[in-house]
Amino acid sequence: MKSILCYGDSNTWGCIPLEGQERAGRFPPDTRWPGVLRRELGDGHWIVEEGLSGRTTVWDDPLEPHRNGRKLLLPTLLTHQPLDLVIIMLGTNDLKHRMNASAAEIAAGAGMLADIVSASGCGPDGRAPQTLLVCPPPIAEVDQFDDEFEGGAEKSHRLAEHYAAVAEARSCAFLDAGAFIESSDVDGIHLDEPQHAALGAAIAKHVRPLLA
Repeated sequence: MKSILCYGDSNTWGCIPLEGQERAGRFPPDTRWPGVLRRELGDGHWIVEEGLSGRTTVWDDPLEPHRNGRKLLLPTLLTHQPLDLVIIMLGTNDLKHRMNASAAEIAAGAGMLADIVSASGCGPDGRAPQTLLVCPPPIAEVDQFDDEFEGGAEKSHRLAEHYAAVAEARSCAFLDAGAFIESSDVDGIHLDEPQHAALGAAIAKHVRPLLA
């Protein structure tokens, strides 16, 4: 049995794109991309969903506490060990204006998470799990979140090049989600059902050779 941890934010949690000020709903397990990944990979694979709305790579959010991905990652790895693969898809919430982080700094934060995985010894026989670093898709400028993501859309289009460099420097696998999916035009941030399906399928294709 191959164990895979999916470590992400609201798009891993499965937040349904928001219309107006409605309360966030959640797609059912089989619709969310980790559920699609489970179905695509088939028997012999265990998927651990660890999505948290508002989670950042390494930043403390003064308005949404307990969302720092760096602080939560190692306890999560220890909880679910042994893990064969850790899939990290974070960075969207780092685009919030109050974080004041550049595209390069956001990618560096994601790299710090990959380093934690590499040093964890939470893989089989005390080895490090493999890491797949996924760059989240670009966001869109919409009125849904007022000025919370002001300037974030332009910055989000520059993430992939920095994430690719971070992954290459660490010799870990990399996937640019923006090459396969787009953020919803409803709120500009979250994924709709077809995008979850496309992302799950793309990640499954990328993961198979890693676990072979």
